[in-house]
Amino acid sequence: MTQPSTNGATPASSGLTPAQGNRLDPWFDAYAERAHNLRESEIRALFSVVSRPEVVSLAGGMPNLKDLPLDKLAASAEKLVRNHGAQAMQYGSGQGWEVLRERITEVMTYDGIIGADPDDVVVTTGSQQALDLVTELFVDPGDVILAEAPSYVGALGVFRARQADVVHVPMDEHGIIPEALVETIRDVRASGRTIKFIYIIPNYHNPAGVTLSAERRPIIAEICLREHVLIVEDNPYGLLGFHNDPLPAIASYSPEGVVYLGSFSKMFAPGFRIGWAYAPHAIRAKLVLALESAILCPSMVGQMAIADYLGSYDWYGQVKSFRSMYAERARAMLTALEEYMPSCSWTVPDGGFYTWVTLPEGLNAKSMLPRAVRAQVAYVSGTAFFYDGQGSNHMRLSFCYPTPEDIREGVRRLSTVVNAEKEMVDMFGTASIDEAGAESAR
Repeated sequence: MTQPSTNGATPASSGLTPAQGNRLDPWFDAYAERAHNLRESEIRALFSVVSRPEVVSLAGGMPNLKDLPLDKLAASAEKLVRNHGAQAMQYGSGQGWEVLRERITEVMTYDGIIGADPDDVVVTTGSQQALDLVTELFVDPGDVILAEAPSYVGALGVFRARQADVVHVPMDEHGIIPEALVETIRDVRASGRTIKFIYIIPNYHNPAGVTLSAERRPIIAEICLREHVLIVEDNPYGLLGFHNDPLPAIASYSPEGVVYLGSFSKMFAPGFRIGWAYAPHAIRAKLVLALESAILCPSMVGQMAIADYLGSYDWYGQVKSFRSMYAERARAMLTALEEYMPSCSWTVPDGGFYTWVTLPEGLNAKSMLPRAVRAQVAYVSGTAFFYDGQGSNHMRLSFCYPTPEDIREGVRRLSTVVNAEKEMVDMFGTASIDEAGAESAR
C-alpha cells in the first residue's frame, strides 16, 4: 500500500520518515500511546445486529421519543431561525449561552441544587464530553479513578482512553457502600497510587438500575470531603423516576467537592447533543479552557432551541409523560422476567432505563450472546461494565425503547437461551462452548 503523501510527494522524497505499520494500518506505530487504548464498546459493536427489524433489542439505551411534541419543536425551530437566525448560526461563548445556563440552574433545582450560579455552569456537547473534559483536567496516565461496580460503559471508555486505572467500589441495592468506599480509598493509597476522583451515578444507575439511598448521600459526600477525593456525579436519569421526585443530589451536600454532570438527552432528546457540568468555580474556569481547546464552543442552534423549549413549554409535564411511559415498560420487563426467567435474579428499578440480571451459577452472558442473537434477541453482557472484565454472569436489560409487547417477547426468546444453558450446566456441570471457544479448540 502506498503511504499517504503531500502535494504528490512520497514520504521519502519529502524528507519524512514513514511510520512503521502493518498491512492493515500503515500508521499503526505512529499513533500516540493513548490511541491504542481506544476500543469499540460492546454496545456499539452490537449496533448493526440490534438494528435488524427481526431482533428484539434489550441492549440499547436510546430514549423513546414517541411522546415528544414534534409540532411544538417545529414551530420553535421556525421561530428561532426567523427571529434569531444570524445569532443561532454564529459562534458563541465557550462556556455556553448565558440564557441556557440560567435555565439549567432552574432545572437543577429539581435535584435539590438551590441557588446555583449560572457562572459555574459549562454547557457541553452532551454530558459525555463533560466527563471527558473533567478526566482530561485531572488524570495523568496511571492515576486511579474510583467507580461503582458495575459502572457506565461510556465512562469506562473515557477513563481507558485517558490511560487511567479504574478501581471498582462495591454497591448493593442501596447504591455504593460507604464502608467499602473508605476501605477502597485506604487500600489504593496504601499501594502508593493517586486517586483523582470517584465517578458515581446516584439515580437509576446505568447499568445496575439502583438508586443511592437518601441516607447514604450525605455520608458519601462527607467521606470524600474528609479524604479529599473529588466526586464526579453523573445524573442523566434523575428526573425519570417512575413515582417519586429525585432525591437531593450529592452536590447539594458538598457543592465545593462535586462536579455535577447533567444532560438533556434523556429528559428531552439526544439529537441536540447538549449537556452541562456544574462545578466549583476554579474547576469551572479550567473546564471552559479545555472545552475551548477542543471545540471552541457548543452549538448555538442546539442551545437556543433547548432554552426556548424550557422557557416556552411545560417541559416538566413532558418529563412526567416520559416517566409514565418508562414505568409501563419497566413493569412489562419485570413481569416477563418473573414468568420466563425465574432461575435468575434482577434489580427492581424505580426509574431510568435498565435492570441488572444475575444469571444462575455457571452461565456466561458474553458466551451466550451469539446464541441469543440467533434467537433474535439482544442484551449487553455484564463484562462491558467492568474495567477488569468481570461480570460475566450478569447482563443489562433495557426496557426504554421496545414496546411492552416486544419486551415480553424479547424476554421469552432470551429465556429459551438461558434455560437451555442452565440445563447444560445442571446435566454436565458446564455450559455449551461458545463460538470463540469452539474455534480455538479446533
